[in-house]
Amino acid sequence: MALRTLLRQGSPLADPAVQLRILSQAGRHKPFEQSLAESGLYPLCANGISVLQLNLGKLCNQTCRHCHVDAGPERREVMSQETMQLCLDFLARTDIPIVDITGGAPEMNPHFRWLVRQVRGLGRHVIDRCNLTILLAPGYEDLPEFLAEQGVEIVASLPCYLEENTDAQRGSGVFEKSIAALRRLNALGYGQPNSSLHLTLVYNPLGPSLPPDQSTLEAAYRRELARRYGIVFHRLYTITNMPISRFLEDLLSRGQLEEYMQKLIVSYNPAAAAGVMCRTTLSVGWDGRLYDCDFNQMLQLGLAPDWPQHIREADPDRLAQRRITTGQHCYGCTAGNGSSCQGAVLA
Repeated sequence: MALRTLLRQGSPLADPAVQLRILSQAGRHKPFEQSLAESGLYPLCANGISVLQLNLGKLCNQTCRHCHVDAGPERREVMSQETMQLCLDFLARTDIPIVDITGGAPEMNPHFRWLVRQVRGLGRHVIDRCNLTILLAPGYEDLPEFLAEQGVEIVASLPCYLEENTDAQRGSGVFEKSIAALRRLNALGYGQPNSSLHLTLVYNPLGPSLPPDQSTLEAAYRRELARRYGIVFHRLYTITNMPISRFLEDLLSRGQLEEYMQKLIVSYNPAAAAGVMCRTTLSVGWDGRLYDCDFNQMLQLGLAPDWPQHIREADPDRLAQRRITTGQHCYGCTAGNGSSCQGAVLA
C-alpha cells in the first residue's frame, strides 16, 4: 500500500505494524538488507553479548517529542519483579559485564533499586539512562545518593546546552531542572575529573538532520556548560533520531519523512554498519520478550522465529551468535559516523 494511501486512511501510528509499513514505503528504493549485502554484511549476526539492556517500562515523568518509546506519565507498562528475577538468573549464567537500564524513566519502576542492588551484587557494571528531571521529582529526592552509593554510571539526556532548544524538544522548564540535577550530581562527585562516578550526556538533533561530529560537539558542550553553569561531565554521546514512534509522527506532520529517509540512506556507512550495537547487545522488554535492540523492541520486531523469544527461554551461548532482525529504520544507526546507545559508532 502506498505511503499516501496509508496516511489518507489515518493509520494509527501507535501500531508498530503501521509504522513498519510506512517506513518500508518511505525507503522502498533501497532496502536496508540490500545495503548490508553490498557491504558484505548480510546477514548481520551478533558476535557476542557484552551488554544486557533492560527496558523497565514506558512510565515516565516526561513526554518528549522525539521519544521512540512513546513513554509518558499515563503509561502503565512496567517490568515486574518476577521478570527482573528471570533477567538476573540469565545474567548469573553469563559473564556479561554491563547491564544497561532504560525506560521510560526506569527509576519510576517500583523495583528499580532492588534490581540495581541485585545486579551490583553479581559484580556487574550498571548504567542508568536518566532524563535528569526525575532526580528532582517528589519521592525521588534521595535517588542521586542511591546511584552514587551503588556506583551506577549515569547516561543523561541533554539535547542542547541552550535552554530554548532543550525545552523545544523535551518540554517547558526541562532545561532548568536538568541543570539543577546536573549540579547536584556534580556535588556528589559525578562527572568530576578522576572520579569513578561516570556521567555521560546525550545529544540528539532537534529535527531531521544527522548529529554533528561527536568530539567537536563534546568540546562545545564542555566549554559552554562549564562557562554558563559550572557543570562538568566525562563524555558526550551523539545519537541519531530514529524515524519511529513520536519522531516518525513529527516527520509525517511536517512532510519531511521522505527527505529524512533519503538522507539516512545516502549516508549509509559500511564501517558504521559493521559496528552497530545490536551485534553485542541483547535487549529485554518490560514483559521479558527478547529483541536485538531497543528500537526493534518499540517496533515489536522480535528475534528471528527460530530463536528464543522470552528471557525465560534464553540460552546465552546460542543468543551470542544469533542472526539480527533488521528493517528500514536501521539506516538510522548506520548513517554517517553511526549511532548507538554508546554514541557514535565511529570516533
